Amino acid sequence: MTDLPHVHPELAGLLERSGLQPLSLGGRHLLPIVQGGMGVGVSAHRLAGSVAAAGGVGTLSSVDLRRHHPDLMARTQGLASRIGQDEDTKAQIDEANLEALEREIAAARALSQGRGLLAVNVMRAVSEYAPAIKRALECGIDAVVVGAGLPLDLPDLAQDHPNALLVPILSDARGVQLVVRKWERKKRLPDAIVIEHPRLAGGHLGAAKVADLQDTRFDFENVIPAVRAFLRDAGIEKEVPLIAAGGIRTFEDIQRLQDLGASAVQLGTPFAVTEESDAHPEFKRVLAEAREEDLTTFTSVAGLPARAVMTPWLKAYLRVEDRLQAVTQVRKRCTKAFDCLAQCGLRDGLAGWGQFCIDNQLAAALRGDVNKGLFFRGAGALPFGDQIRSVGELMSRLLTRDMALGSPVPQGA
Repeated sequence: MTDLPHVHPELAGLLERSGLQPLSLGGRHLLPIVQGGMGVGVSAHRLAGSVAAAGGVGTLSSVDLRRHHPDLMARTQGLASRIGQDEDTKAQIDEANLEALEREIAAARALSQGRGLLAVNVMRAVSEYAPAIKRALECGIDAVVVGAGLPLDLPDLAQDHPNALLVPILSDARGVQLVVRKWERKKRLPDAIVIEHPRLAGGHLGAAKVADLQDTRFDFENVIPAVRAFLRDAGIEKEVPLIAAGGIRTFEDIQRLQDLGASAVQLGTPFAVTEESDAHPEFKRVLAEAREEDLTTFTSVAGLPARAVMTPWLKAYLRVEDRLQAVTQVRKRCTKAFDCLAQCGLRDGLAGWGQFCIDNQLAAALRGDVNKGLFFRGAGALPFGDQIRSVGELMSRLLTRDMALGSPVPQGA
């Protein structure tokens, strides 16, 4: 086994005994476990820093991080209602979020103790996509991860930071081929690629519409070998590790995906319900107690399929969704919160897209408001059932064979 100075010593021992291969990324040998970025505010500095300290890849979500900073919320209080009336208003909110991103990166770095890697996840669909990437790079983030769209311009945005790791999130072999070929023309390759299965992941999903979620082209057994073959034919297979994401819950899942050709796995929901998650305890309870029958897929305000827990707010919204979509209208300005998405079904009057404010609903979930929140969640039972455990315990469980999926841990264990 390769020496693992960037992994917590106890977990390094578990990895060595497990037979799993470490993830080689950014010149470091890490646990083959990546924590997915979860906004609004679920994966901020506490979660990302703790995952990195264990020896994995900890990921901050860049979206609306000011909500973790009372002074920044006070500074921007009431400004959202004036969006569109005063251009400086949006700029003030955007700058507050960039300042929050700076603070969160610094705090996560301190928690990481020099272990693991720190990434920031920036959705291609948000209006402040480019400024968030540039600020994170200026703050010395190790990696930039981009999903919710094709990040064809990411090499351009990072051209002044040649040592930063660039990681697109894609769901099928065609998307990988397009991104790699476009990036090659810019003299840059992805440092890793996240392959996210839209039928299994939570939040915004990498398919054009809900009906596409069952397409077998997304199955890991199909997409990972196909991507590996493409990279091999392009002569870059050894340079680009693949990270499988969606529905991964056990050691056996990781082993199976490494056997298919993945170097590591990415998990979201299991980390969202850890003690170190930056969300409210009620948020964690809702996700941990949700069962498969409690989940639903629907079309988000960003026009993408999404998977979430069927909470009172979501039930109420879905009852009137058809009527709202039948009377869509273009609004001159955002009337709900700040202008967060480059394209928004509600603001832009896009028929067939979601007709609600995603920032409002995700922020309500962050603070544990079950009646108003939108609680994104991935498919499948959780490693600890409905128990809330630590990042270290989750990592240990994922590196240990024959741990029954969803089984709780005895009290006092």
